[in-house]
Amino acid sequence: MILLLKVSTSSQRGDATYALTHALSFDFVIVIHVMKEIMGITDKLCQTLQQKSQDIVNALALVSTTKTLIQKLRDEGWETLLDQVVSFCNNNSILVPDMNGTYKDIIRSRRKKDNVTIEHHYRVDVFIAAIDSQLQELNSRFNESVTGLLRLSVALDPKKSFNIEDICKLAKTYYPLDFTEQEQIQLKLELQHYNLDVPNHPQLKNACILSQLCRGLRETEKSEIYPLVDRLVRLILTLPVSTATTERAFSAMKIVKTRLRSTMDDEFLKSCLLLNIERENAASFSTDKIIDDFYSMKQRRAQLKMPKISQ
Repeated sequence: MILLLKVSTSSQRGDATYALTHALSFDFVIVIHVMKEIMGITDKLCQTLQQKSQDIVNALALVSTTKTLIQKLRDEGWETLLDQVVSFCNNNSILVPDMNGTYKDIIRSRRKKDNVTIEHHYRVDVFIAAIDSQLQELNSRFNESVTGLLRLSVALDPKKSFNIEDICKLAKTYYPLDFTEQEQIQLKLELQHYNLDVPNHPQLKNACILSQLCRGLRETEKSEIYPLVDRLVRLILTLPVSTATTERAFSAMKIVKTRLRSTMDDEFLKSCLLLNIERENAASFSTDKIIDDFYSMKQRRAQLKMPKISQ
């Protein structure tokens, strides 16, 4: 009623009335409950994939458990869901249709299909269709080829057990254009020395993630001793588990590049986006350090810091 009172035109009142009527319908309630069940299962996987630094092993485990739970919901969850929906409707005075009645649909009648019950419609066309769509999306994004690549990529993770055969298989199967046949043979020999050297190196043995290992190889100049391993590590680091970073970049662009900033050049836009995306790191910069760096670039007319008064 509050929504109806605030609108002024008859068109807006009609839209508000239709929205309210639809929100109080059995159709709306059952769709919302289906969404709640599916999103409750997929939420943990979505949250994990949105993190900047993903643990591939745990991400793959969540993919497997998510598929299993969604399939279980499809096979065993309809009766429980329907009971919840009916209970919710009864508690909120929402009309519940006769589940054994005939479902009337204009499209079905035009195609002259056999009549189905209302329960069959909601179970097949709503509940199962929504779940199958989620399963198809998961199977498409995480097919056998992708999961195989991710599992083999873990072989170079500093926290996991070192497996030379898996690493060689990774290079041969998924990066044949980056490693010649001769280099693939050399890679196996290089990994034997790497396995005895790097895990015991004082600066490298404490590396927790692959990016730290890559940085450590460069700082200790081990990347020159093991160039093929370094190349493979860098290739794995370019492999995105999700589109989280890209999504953040586009979200940041909507905030940074506004109508009043439409003429900024590419370099300035890139710098602003970088600060917005990496705001956790940017928050650690002190104002005095930024001013000092700004002064070090060239002589400035403006005085940004008060001079220190000697005592």
